[in-house]
Amino acid sequence: MRQVIIYPGEDGYWVAECPSLPGCVSQGETRQQAIANIKEAIIAYVDVLEEDGLPVPEERFETLVLAV
Repeated sequence: MRQVIIYPGEDGYWVAECPSLPGCVSQGETRQQAIANIKEAIIAYVDVLEEDGLPVPEERFETLVLAV
């Protein structure tokens, strides 16, 4: 399980990123497409780490929404 941040980008695409996996970012024309794409990106990211014998970072983020 990984936490993902998803938000509308400046170019009209949706951006999705996984903070616990540095640099693991994707996007999509729709919110649903961005979610599907980040799932694939997370799987590929972890696969490459494992293939290279590198440790997979643990999930370590909490989500908090603040009203300001």
